[in-house]
Amino acid sequence: MNKNISLSKYRIPYHVAVIMDGNGRWAKKKGKLRIFGHKNGVQSVREIIEAAAEIGVKVLTLYAFSTENWSRPKKEVDTLMTLLASSLKKELKSLQKNNIQLRAIGDLINLPKQARKELEEVIKKTASNDRMILNLALSYGSRNEIVNAVKSISKKVVNNELKIENIDKKTINNHLYTFSLPDVDFLIRTSGEQRISNFLLWQIAYAELYFTETLWPDFRKQDFYDAISEYQSRERRYGKISEQIKKHE
Repeated sequence: MNKNISLSKYRIPYHVAVIMDGNGRWAKKKGKLRIFGHKNGVQSVREIIEAAAEIGVKVLTLYAFSTENWSRPKKEVDTLMTLLASSLKKELKSLQKNNIQLRAIGDLINLPKQARKELEEVIKKTASNDRMILNLALSYGSRNEIVNAVKSISKKVVNNELKIENIDKKTINNHLYTFSLPDVDFLIRTSGEQRISNFLLWQIAYAELYFTETLWPDFRKQDFYDAISEYQSRERRYGKISEQIKKHE
């Protein structure tokens, strides 16, 4: 960590989510194919996982592949899925060594057989790890997630398993992919784009947002520490005023 940056161990965000954007543009700048950027982005993934675990983040959710990404050129999608499978296999040892548990959210049934097999195997083998949860959003779309939640809740109402008047925020939360995880505290997006892109729309209701011009393959540990430092400089009010927050500190 940069010695010029001092992070408070008492203000580390519990749940950090990252939109890893800019692989294609990074590759294009170097005169390479988009997949070159994706392959180089793997090192950034590795470094940010390590950095998050080192400073005490408990949940790290990475937006690895969206439902919209399926519409990209077939060759790129196929290569991404192959890269996913091989990366999972390679990173198992590191996840075990660092006591990190792997989870995944999204329409996982849509993943190719080999990628799904590797994913399920790593999830199973790291299930007892408890230092940090690494949560991969794969074939994920937040609107689909919310629609599926509404369908599940509606079915329970129809079957008289749930009364309409008993539906509240907790009910909805319990029917999302992330039902066992806390809300996101801090959302990071790389590449300069300033939008959410259908990612954890419910879960980021009170998250602090951080946008950086850095393209994902160039986003490393120091960039992550800089982002966390920015997070710690902010005041999270949750609809209250500063005086109310300070009174309870």
